[in-house]
Amino acid sequence: MAQQPRTTDASNMANTDSNTSLTRRSYVQSLAAVATAAVSVGATGAAAADEQYEVIEAEGQTVTISDGETWENKLIDMTTGGDITVIAEGTDWTVRNVGFHGENTSGAGSATFGVADTGGATSTVENVYLGDGSDSQNASGTGHGQTGFWVNPDHSGHIDFRNLNIQGFADNAIYASAPGNAGGGTVHIDECFAANCYVSHYRLATEGSRVTNSSVLVDGEGFEGRGIWAWAPGTVEVEGCQIEMNGANTAIDAGANGNGTTVVVSDTDYDDAAGVAEHDGSSVQLDSDVGTDPEAFVPDGVPTSAEEAASE
Repeated sequence: MAQQPRTTDASNMANTDSNTSLTRRSYVQSLAAVATAAVSVGATGAAAADEQYEVIEAEGQTVTISDGETWENKLIDMTTGGDITVIAEGTDWTVRNVGFHGENTSGAGSATFGVADTGGATSTVENVYLGDGSDSQNASGTGHGQTGFWVNPDHSGHIDFRNLNIQGFADNAIYASAPGNAGGGTVHIDECFAANCYVSHYRLATEGSRVTNSSVLVDGEGFEGRGIWAWAPGTVEVEGCQIEMNGANTAIDAGANGNGTTVVVSDTDYDDAAGVAEHDGSSVQLDSDVGTDPEAFVPDGVPTSAEEAASE
């Protein structure tokens, strides 16, 4: 269930992607509108023997989550060769304790999760394992691969992302920059681990958005995207992070498409060989406690397998 390709990052270092493009949003909304392909929060599946979690076989379905709903304790079996898309929109919704077992098989340009708090309140995504990555369909060097989490431009509230493990995706791990010039909603990425994804690992734009107590690792075992990419208008805050790039791409990249932003970095180590980049009048402000000897880590509470995530 793939969308049409969005405007691309033609290379790891290019800044040609349009933050106001609605192609991914159109994809998310069109999926949500196809009632025959969607299942409710009580998605059908085989319950585990110990009833800790429900097993859902990926068969091209869409799960929809709306106001006040919680979707939790699910193990998604991706070894079927099928796909699944999770759409969480509205306000005060929660996604937690969800693990994906096996490689994501959807085609280029799609997203596993399409999320937005459109009611001005706070929604939550926590304890999710997407660490098995994508299959060869997503191995494009153009960045037209699968995104882990796509934040809809209409996002106007706040989303807390906590304890996520996202690895091996051929597009952004968390693509949360689109609301910056649209809905204006914020995100807080806390105690998350992202590794070997393309384009970027954490991508933000809205003033008040933050990445804290999280890690990025690029170690030659997959794609070599930016560590953190900050779009306009900002300001974006980075605190307590380890950004280990092993010389690949850019550790902290600020600005794109003629628009500058500000990134304030504290209590963080980043790979000096990858360095920082300031485009279009951007500013990366490094506090005195920022170092250049990063050691990426998996924060406490981040699941390291699909089963661990689903059974929390």
